[in-house]
Amino acid sequence: MESASPRRLLDERFTAVQTELLRMGDLVARANDQSVQAWRARDRALAEQVVAGDAELNRMRYEVEESCLAMIATQQPAAGDLRAILAMDSLAVELERMGDHAEGIAKIVLRMGDEPPIQPLPEIPAMGELCRKMLAESLQTFAARDPKAAHRVGEQDDEIDRLYRALFDRVVAAMAKDPSIVERGTYLLWIAHNLERIGDRITNISERVIFMTTGRIGMIYP
Repeated sequence: MESASPRRLLDERFTAVQTELLRMGDLVARANDQSVQAWRARDRALAEQVVAGDAELNRMRYEVEESCLAMIATQQPAAGDLRAILAMDSLAVELERMGDHAEGIAKIVLRMGDEPPIQPLPEIPAMGELCRKMLAESLQTFAARDPKAAHRVGEQDDEIDRLYRALFDRVVAAMAKDPSIVERGTYLLWIAHNLERIGDRITNISERVIFMTTGRIGMIYP
């Protein structure tokens, strides 16, 4: 039987790692949605589910890293192939960290208990929805090797930042007027900060896709 060519072996390993990354993305998206839902409903059981699920993301991250190291060691990739492997390794790290942020939100929900909200905060669900949308689009740009679309995804982080600043200003102003809500307000700021960081990490994925496909660093696309 004829042995597979080095190119075919590398392509097969690329496909396997890409599939694993997309699976990680699905788990991160679910954790993100569930953490925000747990906050809205004060659902401790759902929050605990998010916390427990983070271990699987950690395991998958290290499996992807091992696969990337094996490809570098055994296939001796160069140029574009090497950039792709490094990008996949970076994506695994970013996705695992996003899972940490979702877990952070869930842990805050557990600390908040049944405390009532200090005021309506539409920014938090809006940030969560935008993170979900950006994450799905960023992974699509990675799978399609589309730097132009990756640039568009990264630009959407400005809206997450705007929502975060608006929430921050309103919550801080409310705490200044009523010191009794400082603890509850601080929890809300932590939740929003975790969502803002998820947006930043999605932007990092976009930058990696651009670098992987063009060799350009940062959100630079002609």
